[in-house]
This record gives sequence, structure tokens and C-alpha cells, in this order.
Amino acid sequence: MTLPTCWKNSIVIQAALTQPVLDDKSFQGFQSLIFAAAGIHLSDAKRSMVAGRLAKRLKILGQSDYRTYLERIKRDPVEHQLAVNLLTTNETWFFRESKHFDFLRNHILPNLSSSAPCRIWSAACSSGEEPYSIAMLLDDYFGSSSDWQISASDISTRVLEAASQGHYPLARAEHIPEAWLKRYCLRGTGEYDGSFLMNRSLRSRIHFCQKNLDNLETFSKPFDVVFLRNVLIYFSPETKRKVVAAVLSQLKPGGILMVGHSETLNGLSTSVQTLAPSIYRKTG
Repeated sequence: MTLPTCWKNSIVIQAALTQPVLDDKSFQGFQSLIFAAAGIHLSDAKRSMVAGRLAKRLKILGQSDYRTYLERIKRDPVEHQLAVNLLTTNETWFFRESKHFDFLRNHILPNLSSSAPCRIWSAACSSGEEPYSIAMLLDDYFGSSSDWQISASDISTRVLEAASQGHYPLARAEHIPEAWLKRYCLRGTGEYDGSFLMNRSLRSRIHFCQKNLDNLETFSKPFDVVFLRNVLIYFSPETKRKVVAAVLSQLKPGGILMVGHSETLNGLSTSVQTLAPSIYRKTG
């Protein structure tokens, strides 16, 4: 049955009226929360994003306003982590900013020492497309018998859990080379039709772990290459300098740091040499 237009408008208006309103004080509370948790600055333009991402959680908990939810977060560590998971941005795809992967294959890997395993860190791995892209490249370059290693971290436990499974909608495979799609990805059938799974040998090469870049716990060994892409844009200038210094401390002397194409280390560190736009070598 088709509803009259006036009825449709009434339903839309009623739905809007029943949605909780994110008032200024509550929004400032969420801004403070995510800054304290991850060093991420949420601008005023992100208010609707915050409201939208948290609205479903309020509904699940049966809470009618954001202020009550904010108070719950402060006293409940589990809910605090859930809120952090919801408020951190996780946009990525396989072989995003492909020039970085070309540079890795053509200019970095040939110059690595053959006496030690290649170690790469995906420092804001989101749902895993970046580290799996790196893993496909390394396996193709070195072969599966070589002792290369990848660490992949994020502050969100939600995306880390999804990343460790390596299970994606088939539409996400758009940028994976056809030969690698056949070699490294298992196409789902039956109830898994329309999806694919990264093969087990590739998944076993990646160590997923939770890391807060704003309060970084160090790794046991330094890395040859760090991908720190499309995350600095969410930090304040002070936090950017802190994060860059912490990440550089995890690089070997002469190691390579890559940031997003829209990002730069200009004014953030004197311990790097620019090799190409958004690609830097550690000098200090």
C-alpha cells in the first residue's frame, strides 16, 4: 500500500523528533573523551557523525539522551572502549595510494639486508586492507619461505577483530591484482557467496595488536618500514609531533616512514629526510 505524501512526511518528522539531541555540553564531553583516549581532535563539523554513530548504541542500551550515556562511559571501561571503537574513523581499501606500494617494491625491498627478516608495521591498520596488501606484496617479492614479518595495530578492538579474520565482501577486492586475487583470496560459496577470505598462510604472517599512537607501547624490535597513513590528519599539531616522535623511535636507523598523500612531516620532525612526497627516511 502506498502512503499519502502527508502521512510519509508526518512519519519522517515523528522519527526525527524521537531521536536524541546531542547538546553542546555532551558533544564537548565526547570531544574530550576521544582526545584523552586517542589524541584525536573532533571538530565541530563532526557533531552529526558523533550523534549518528552513538545513536544506535543508545537505542540498544535503552538510554534516551547522550548525557546519560557519557556518564556511563566514564564509569564503565568496557563501554568506554565500545565508544572509542565507534568514534574512530576507519576508511580504507586494498592498495590504497598505490604509489607507496610501488615505492616499497622498487626502492625499499631491494635495499634491505638479506641477513635479517623484513619487518613492517601498519600503524593504523583499520579493518586490515593495508597489512594484507603489504603481505601480498612481500609474499610475491620474497616468497612464502622467507622470514618477513608484519605487525598491524589500531586503537579500535572492533576493527582489529574483523581484520584478524581476513573476511571481506567481494566488492572490496576491486583494487587487488587479478593474479593475486586468485593466489591469495578464497572466494566464498553457499552462505558465504559474495565474499572472500584471505588465505591462511597470509593471515598467519600478520600480528594484529591494539596500540594507542598517543600513548605508544614500544615493540620488542625496530621496523624497516612503518605505514602511518591518513591518521595524522585527525591529531592536533602537538599530538602529531608526539606521535611522529614515538613512531620514529620504532624505526631502524635509515628506516622508511610513509604517511598519507595529503599529510606531511614538515615542521613535525628534524630526524627525517624526504625521499618522495609523503615518504621519509629516518636520519636521527
